[in-house]
Amino acid sequence: ATQTECLVPAQPQWQDMPAGEKPSFQKYRLEMFEKIKAKREAEKGNLPNDPIKVTLPDGNVKEGVKNKTTPFDIAMEISKGLANNAVVAKVNGKTWDLHRPLEGDAELELCKFDSPEGRETFWHSSAHVLGLALENRFGAHLCVGPAIDDGFYYDVYAGGNTISPSDKEDIEKYVDEVVKGKHPFERVEMSKDEALEMFKYNDFKIDVLKRKVPDGAMCTAYRCGDLIDLCRGPHLPDTGRVKAFAVMKNSSAYWQGQASNHTLQRVYGVSFPDSKELKQHLFRLEEAKKRDHRNVGPHQELFFFHELSPGSAFWLPHGARIYNKLVDFIRSEYFKRGYQEVITPNVYNLKLWEISGHAAHYKENMFIFNVEGQEFGMKPMNCPGHCLMFSMRQRSFRELPWRVADFGVLHRNELSGALSGLTRVRRFQQDDAHIFCKPEDVQGEIEDMLKFIDFVYGKFGLQYEMFLSTRPQKFIGEVAMWDEAEKQLAAALNNTGKAWKENPEDGAFYGPKIDINVFDALGRKHQCATIQLDFQLPIRFGLKYVTSAGADGGDKEERPIIVHRAILGSVERFTAILIEHLAGKWPFWLSPRQVAIVPVSQDHFAYAYEVQQVLMKEGYYVDVDDSSKTLQKKIRENQLAQYNYILVVGKEEIESKTVNVRTRDNVVHGTKSIPQLLAELRQNVVEFK
Repeated sequence: ATQTECLVPAQPQWQDMPAGEKPSFQKYRLEMFEKIKAKREAEKGNLPNDPIKVTLPDGNVKEGVKNKTTPFDIAMEISKGLANNAVVAKVNGKTWDLHRPLEGDAELELCKFDSPEGRETFWHSSAHVLGLALENRFGAHLCVGPAIDDGFYYDVYAGGNTISPSDKEDIEKYVDEVVKGKHPFERVEMSKDEALEMFKYNDFKIDVLKRKVPDGAMCTAYRCGDLIDLCRGPHLPDTGRVKAFAVMKNSSAYWQGQASNHTLQRVYGVSFPDSKELKQHLFRLEEAKKRDHRNVGPHQELFFFHELSPGSAFWLPHGARIYNKLVDFIRSEYFKRGYQEVITPNVYNLKLWEISGHAAHYKENMFIFNVEGQEFGMKPMNCPGHCLMFSMRQRSFRELPWRVADFGVLHRNELSGALSGLTRVRRFQQDDAHIFCKPEDVQGEIEDMLKFIDFVYGKFGLQYEMFLSTRPQKFIGEVAMWDEAEKQLAAALNNTGKAWKENPEDGAFYGPKIDINVFDALGRKHQCATIQLDFQLPIRFGLKYVTSAGADGGDKEERPIIVHRAILGSVERFTAILIEHLAGKWPFWLSPRQVAIVPVSQDHFAYAYEVQQVLMKEGYYVDVDDSSKTLQKKIRENQLAQYNYILVVGKEEIESKTVNVRTRDNVVHGTKSIPQLLAELRQNVVEFK
């Protein structure tokens, strides 16, 4: 990441807070807030109170008064329950405080905690509650406090003091006081100069104001109780809505995320509208810890990481079995679905990335090195190489759609602090494919891809949701081309018969896209598959194909559209998702430990090895447990090692040429002949069990 200039002095301002007192800056800050608030209200004194129309999602229209009626007023008209459960409003598509007056005719949506906007607002407001608790307990200077995927945090400067896990109960006690106060969240607009004066005691807020707010511009702050913080909002109506709160952990952090800057104290929290939801959340977190791929992977000897190659997994034999099986699974489907696999170089001259545009926007995320005086780089994606393949000779419309797939190794120079198990790595492979097609082919190709995605995720028991991201404000290409492409994508999504949502103006600048999130067994969301239309790369690489008119003697050429497509995404990341989704209990077809043979005693070893050879010749992963442990201990240990089948063999099995079958869930299936067992194993593979 590029270095951001830090304007905080080497020794930030700090004043120790006497025990039993509150920070001295709170009183001054509150006085200024009230003055600025009165000034703003005086300025707004003569605003018109014209009638306005408020349109609800169901089409109903409510009457209101400009600069007076609030979303909360409208909610109360509908029902008191709705007003009490609503967290935030959306006014003309933008989030809005429930108690902030409407400024004209509006389309109004009321969001509860279970919506993305509701959850983000609830957690952002809870961060302010935490911020006030940290001020009151430590005299802390607040820095930043955002909502994140699973709660929120606040970074604070506490002088030389460290906040430790032992402070958890104390912080929660202060939080309870803020919640019980039911302090309303009050919004006020202020000038940059007013904000600089209000926060003059806090060098970190001064830094933000100087860097992010232009001279002469206005900014907003929110008050809840004794806290006033710079913030865009929106927020909850009051702190009393935060019924259940827990401090999750604490750590140190760097101002602006840069190690050369000041060290801050970070406190993470999570909150809910009721205690039942908090208990469920804490249970899920405990379950997630047990399933964490960073623990399960090394425990099952699938992979490990080493400091001598950060962000690059070492795949051990059992892990490589899973990795290769996933690749083989996708590869076998490619053949049936008209894809052709290609192999492309790992290292390219930087000129390639200048043509593709990645050098200007992505170079800092690439591994770059010098070769004979020229810059070369490890490829972070496959698409530019596939463009070179398409352009190697003249292409005809008869060759389209041209579907090329590539499992090539990719490298991205992620910051060491961002690396996380298999989910954020530097070396990975994708089930990457690019489809070069005519504009009129787009819908059919997308429909085929969506069927492919549904087929793959179904084999792993993964539920998913789909989003269509449309033309952003800044885009390349003709509006008519975008409209037609979006129409085709929407039609393809409709033809799946499944629900989907639109993300307006969230497409890439070079084309609309379909994003797909999968949900694991704990209900957590993971972004995996993507289908991205690209109008830009064909232009940058000058890609053309001869049309049917050109084939009949003319010279008419057209540009293809490229569709970028991945289903698993990175094989590394998908493996991490599967480990946690399955809790390390692999289905037989994918399992790296399919069968354990347990001989009753040493006399039965020879037969155990004989059965092993028969099963291995059929392609199954089979181990013989010839340890000196007791029979029951061997059975139990192999169940815990997640072998799908445990075959016990003794004198009777040798005489009858059978095996005694049980599964890892401790269900005894009884005696089976080898042909019967093989038939069952084959059926498991065919049915992806």
